[in-house]
Amino acid sequence: MVFSSFSFLLVFLPAVLACYYAVPGARGKKTVLCLFSLVFYAWGEPVYVLLMIASVLANYFLGLAMERYPKGKKPLLALSLALNLGALGYFKYADFLLSNINGVFSLHLPLVHVALPIGISFYTFQILSYVIDVYRGNTAAQHSLLSLTTYIAMFPQLVAGPIVRYGTVREELLSPRVSLADFSDGLCRFLFGLGKKVLIANQMARVADAVFDAPGGAPGAALWIGALCYTMQIYFDFSGYSDMAIGLGRIFGFHFLENFHYPYVACSVTEFWRRWHISLSSWFREYVYIPLGGNRKGVSRQILNMLIVWLLTGLWHGASWNFLLWGLYYALLLILEKHLWGNGWARLPTWVRRPCTFFLVVMGWVLFRVEDLGRLGQTLAAMFTMSGGGAGAFFMENANALSPLLLLPAALIGCLPVKERILRRLNERKWLPGLRRTAAFLIWLASLAMLLGETYNPFIYFRF
Repeated sequence: MVFSSFSFLLVFLPAVLACYYAVPGARGKKTVLCLFSLVFYAWGEPVYVLLMIASVLANYFLGLAMERYPKGKKPLLALSLALNLGALGYFKYADFLLSNINGVFSLHLPLVHVALPIGISFYTFQILSYVIDVYRGNTAAQHSLLSLTTYIAMFPQLVAGPIVRYGTVREELLSPRVSLADFSDGLCRFLFGLGKKVLIANQMARVADAVFDAPGGAPGAALWIGALCYTMQIYFDFSGYSDMAIGLGRIFGFHFLENFHYPYVACSVTEFWRRWHISLSSWFREYVYIPLGGNRKGVSRQILNMLIVWLLTGLWHGASWNFLLWGLYYALLLILEKHLWGNGWARLPTWVRRPCTFFLVVMGWVLFRVEDLGRLGQTLAAMFTMSGGGAGAFFMENANALSPLLLLPAALIGCLPVKERILRRLNERKWLPGLRRTAAFLIWLASLAMLLGETYNPFIYFRF
């Protein structure tokens, strides 16, 4: 079930809201939220909900054991890492590893052909953050199985983030508090996120898919347009989901941290990753980069740590060589930025640094989008040689991608902090909240109308 579906918008969400607000007491509300979250996950994958429950149970008892037997915390942590990363590795990377072993050594090892549980990367990282924080003594072990299960399975952020750290919602898990202001703000945030997904991301996807999936390959000029549309698609798709997740969390009395902050206005690659998928970046920094030594053990060790973190970041996104290449690409850019051209780059004017950074990001999304390495080489060659003719003829032949292309200027404006600047200027206007709610309602109606004839709907990050 996805947030931008009729089954969610018209059946599931009204049902869970009615039950959640009707049931009194914190325990009752947590029970409702937990049960509906399990139903939400089981809706598409009823078998794999058992895997998630087993993971929650194992880590619940491991957390309690760490608290009760502090001298045995290290082996308990090692067991938790083995169980969680082992499950993630089996479901997500087993076939990738076996197929590469077969190719390198000319073997015929059978592939496991196991389906990837939706959201396993996200909820695994949440579980690990909880266990590691208990191990470090940053938080006490959760003695309520209901609270821990609710934290892991909470449907607003279960399948595509943001990765919510346990400490962020620990107090709210004890006693969820709801208010009319939170409900109103959360609902508006959810509807604006829905609009991002349905009205912009889905339309940009039609252009990007037509270009990158063209059977004979697209001309270079069309590929540049497709790359720009995919850059918009992935931003509005993922930030739209994050907005919906944060909005839903607010409706149920939980305050998740922001996951995006206008990343395409960044003036450096470092700044871009402070603004894009903030929860993932901070997770890797807190639980991988700093434990490896961070920048405390000299330049050589810092470079090695950055390579490890970014190769893992690429691998986290998918079991494919292009994701590893994408991670290596950003590792090299960040290393160069920090240790070679950093000082000179900072002295350049903003109007130079911002478009250059945006260009590097767009090229990164090309690596991310084209999974076949042979096709990737052909795509990059066509883009930089501008071979294959003009873009006009291509889009005339692919008329279904032509009308969505008209939304590209609106998408480019929408990814800039224009709205924030307008809202700051109108901050004292009494009619502003009413205008915001009216806009959210109109976006809801437009989204429902668009979904009636929509064929493309899944979120990009659901498969990670």
